[in-house]
Amino acid sequence: MSGRHGGPGPGRVVVGVSGSLGSLAALRAAAQEARRSGRRLVAVIAWEPPEGEYLYLRHPDPAWAAHWEQDARRRLDEAFADAFGGLPPGVEVRKAAVRGRPGPALCTVAHRPDDLLVVGARTGAWRARARRYVLRHAECPLLTVPAPRAPRGAARELRRATAQDFALRV
Repeated sequence: MSGRHGGPGPGRVVVGVSGSLGSLAALRAAAQEARRSGRRLVAVIAWEPPEGEYLYLRHPDPAWAAHWEQDARRRLDEAFADAFGGLPPGVEVRKAAVRGRPGPALCTVAHRPDDLLVVGARTGAWRARARRYVLRHAECPLLTVPAPRAPRGAARELRRATAQDFALRV
């Protein structure tokens, strides 16, 4: 089967994953769209060395970079476990840990005009850097999925919580 623009097969559903509630909602929506349309789901987590690329390039350490790439892959696996308890049924999945900032990484992966790019968003948080970037640079349709709202008063209670509130009691 050939895609609309002559590429190999139909476009993909590409979703940005970070582990946030918004990205988990986006992952679920992307899997549903991939299942509905018969497309492959490509889940992307972007990562960089914690000290940033500039400092890393001054003192490169491939083992250090491999550690952080592996950490990103672990977080991507955890996102699938949190969202679905594993891989979503009935969907072909490809996971990608891409070195770089989230916005450019997502636009690099979702480069076909018949791809669908899915990103999560907290309600009212339209100023997120990655989302602004993909809004300006994506060459495919973009679906923004809002994060689920916390129950009324839950955010206030969580802000007041201390480490002792979460300690295991024996």
